[in-house]
Amino acid sequence: MSITAPSNSTPLPAPCPITAKDAHALSAAIHQREVSCREVMQAYLTRIDTLNPQFNAIVNLAPAEQLLAQADERDAELAAGRSRGWMHGMPQAIKDTGQALSFPTTLGSPLLVQALPAQDSTYVARMKAAGCIVVGKTNMPEFGLGSHTYNTLFGATGNAWDPSVSAGGSSGGAAVALALRLLPVADGSDFMGSLRNPAGWNHVYGLRPSQGRVPAFPKPELWVSQLGTDGPMARSVRDLARLLQTQAGFDARAPLSLGGPGPSPGGPGGASADSLAGSNLDSFMPPPDASLKGLKIGWLGDMGGHLAVEHGILPLLEQALAACERQGAIVEPVRLDVDLHRVWDAWLVWRRALVAPSVAAVMTQPGARERIKPEALWEHDQAQGLGFADFLAASRVRGELLHALLPLLERHDALALPVAQCWPFPLAQTWPREVAGRTMDTYHRWMECTLYATFAGLPAISVPAGFHANGRWPLGLQLIGRPRDEAGLLRLAAGWENAGLGMADRTPFTA
Repeated sequence: MSITAPSNSTPLPAPCPITAKDAHALSAAIHQREVSCREVMQAYLTRIDTLNPQFNAIVNLAPAEQLLAQADERDAELAAGRSRGWMHGMPQAIKDTGQALSFPTTLGSPLLVQALPAQDSTYVARMKAAGCIVVGKTNMPEFGLGSHTYNTLFGATGNAWDPSVSAGGSSGGAAVALALRLLPVADGSDFMGSLRNPAGWNHVYGLRPSQGRVPAFPKPELWVSQLGTDGPMARSVRDLARLLQTQAGFDARAPLSLGGPGPSPGGPGGASADSLAGSNLDSFMPPPDASLKGLKIGWLGDMGGHLAVEHGILPLLEQALAACERQGAIVEPVRLDVDLHRVWDAWLVWRRALVAPSVAAVMTQPGARERIKPEALWEHDQAQGLGFADFLAASRVRGELLHALLPLLERHDALALPVAQCWPFPLAQTWPREVAGRTMDTYHRWMECTLYATFAGLPAISVPAGFHANGRWPLGLQLIGRPRDEAGLLRLAAGWENAGLGMADRTPFTA
């Protein structure tokens, strides 16, 4: 397809006092009746109307009068002394992979433009139960494939800092909406860095939870397909933890979902109040005085030269890690003792096996093959020769990867590596064919750095690390945590934030 870059010839307007607040402060202002839910909704709709045409982050926006009526209902509830939760009256747009009643789940495909869901995804239902008002969906690549948000249905999403370059993906619309203050917090999903890469490229925080932490339901398959996961994005670590808390928690309809980080909610699961309320625990929330002192970080870098990494990325991340050391952290280079070529080949098997059914589901429509992006067809066609023995062999390699990572995580609080192997590339480019002089042999080879946490089922976070020398392109540092230890990873990220690393307080409006 042809991708047109939006213009950014005029300075962006600064957010108003309402949209400038982080989600925690906005929630407090709503509940203290300092602002009404109608005022909040109107402020965000005004900002969306001003900026979204230029950046194309939010799609299928609901009519304003409908959203304002819902805000009035939330105000009436507060007047009667009732609050639905911390997100009461806050606007939320759902990534177009998630199911939200009354909004089509298009996956960025013109073949799914009328695919209205019969129920909310579990994490969407939980956010609604916490009080949010769903205003629309956020843009994504077709079928979520590739870390570049464009499709023939809605078009491309430009980076919040420079709309002539990629926003990343597949949660690119979510990251841009968050960075531009079109939303207080954002949700996304992560299969191969889809929460982490766009967060890194838009100067926000993105957390891929442990496999099973956020229940995946409804899904046509409940066991193997849990490799991808939904999760939170935010502009602060506190907001990130709070949104994860809302999304997470055991649900019996998703049999591999996790309880905790403390005791699982009572009851059998299903559509009970417990399953809709999430974990209802404070264990994810980092202490306000979190610091980096005494924490150990293992620096994987470019994996001993295995990863092609564009000029300037490794030095920038090493500068950020040096700043960690000045804050009392211990940073040391480490090596992952596993055959990374075998890991990549095993990843391709799993990816093809899981992507192919989504593509096959629309292939029966007339003219479908001509309307599906080539990368999706490639995944589908490559999967046709896969057998169970191939899949089982690839699964054994997954185990080898995890067992290679565990000793490193026993000695370190987190492992660090780039969250992207190149800088944001021109919006008109579908994917980079070459990185650091190396040919990229697949459309996602330049995202290889993100597969290790995914394939091992480990939590990982992208934290703001700094900017390209041109001052316009952000970059994130990826931190992989211990098994099921989102709480520890969030404490580390809060220490990072409290130390002011990565210039996390910068915005597209002050750059």
